Amino acid sequence: MLTDTGHYTIRPGRASDVDDLARLQAAVQLQAVTGGAPHAGIAAWVEDLLDGHPTVTPDDFLVAEDTATGRPAASLVALRQEWDLAGVRLPVVQVELVGTTPQHRGNRLTERLFAALHQRCDEGGVLVQMIEGIPYFYRRLGYEYALANDGAPSVPATALAAGEGHASVRPAAVTDAEALAKIDLRLTEGTALTCPRDAATWRYEIAGRRPGDLARREVAVLDDGTGVRGYLVHSARLSGAGELVVFAAGCADPGDWPAAARAMLGYAGGRHAAAGEFTGLRLLLDPEHPLARFGPPGVPARQRGWYVRIGDPAGLLGHLLPVLRERWQAAGLRWPEPALTIDLYGRAARLEFTAGELTAVRAVPGVVSPATDPAVHAAVPPGALPQLALGHRTVAQVLDTWPDFLLRDRLTEQFLTAAFPRVPVRVWPRN
Repeated sequence: MLTDTGHYTIRPGRASDVDDLARLQAAVQLQAVTGGAPHAGIAAWVEDLLDGHPTVTPDDFLVAEDTATGRPAASLVALRQEWDLAGVRLPVVQVELVGTTPQHRGNRLTERLFAALHQRCDEGGVLVQMIEGIPYFYRRLGYEYALANDGAPSVPATALAAGEGHASVRPAAVTDAEALAKIDLRLTEGTALTCPRDAATWRYEIAGRRPGDLARREVAVLDDGTGVRGYLVHSARLSGAGELVVFAAGCADPGDWPAAARAMLGYAGGRHAAAGEFTGLRLLLDPEHPLARFGPPGVPARQRGWYVRIGDPAGLLGHLLPVLRERWQAAGLRWPEPALTIDLYGRAARLEFTAGELTAVRAVPGVVSPATDPAVHAAVPPGALPQLALGHRTVAQVLDTWPDFLLRDRLTEQFLTAAFPRVPVRVWPRN
């Protein structure tokens, strides 16, 4: 892919870009933290992404090159990964390191980079693009707030029983990678949206990054002497507010959680109890995560959001066909018509049924007036679909907040309510 836009060429990244891209991103990211100096942690992250990351290649970067100088003026990176929803793997791209050098701002380079990214994803069948970034900005590029990535209470240092019950928790070693991958595989058997890692990715997380990489995390394992039974992933350093940030935690056996939560929290608190600047734990977990539920009461936190783009809504529903069919079977529901049409105000998805069972999902043109067309069963604003499909909001919640979410009858409401339940988000992205 090579796009000439006059003074700039949009092209894939190259291994030889490493110095230029590390310098560019270090100069434009987190400048409020560094006081305007280049951010060494950002530079190290870029270097790691271009050298040894298990799922990223130079081609995953997109670069806006200044044709006059041949140097990058702006760039982003698409971090390819697979998430899991009820046993179905979803191809996902997490967009990171979006930045433009000051002298080239105002030329719509971010918009052009995203257009190239979206074209690449749509052509390659990557159904979901996700980004966490500037509030509201990415809505203008076709994204919708559709996932909550935290909301669990923060735990003050004074509430942590430092040293209590954490003898069974230790820093992870690369030899733990196979066991950690097996735990992640077990976690996909539940209802949560997850981002499972294989053994190679766990080895990278444990020992593959440069020490200064901003995205480096520390991994600890719960080991009761019989083997690794769980893990805790936290920041490698305290935040500016003195918090240790917890990004993920998992147990192979849900019954282990009451004791595991005490052990993990005691370990995390004990690691930093002697540091005068340590104020507590910031749990980037959903409020119902077992680590939060079995831990001490904390300070309520407002959920933050990831923004999501779905380029092919019918394609996403078709990819989730086994999940939808299973949910309807579990609810004892059979659709009485040959099809159920969901209009997205411009395009539509036709869900086809045989003997009441979902058999296919096809993209069809939308109708002129979906609110009144008798062939339309549900009219869903495009921004609401990712919230439903990924389990961020239920049908009842979307009906309360989107006046133009319309259902033909109570039967349609019953079917879509069963199809789109609220789903816990237990995603630690592969960055």
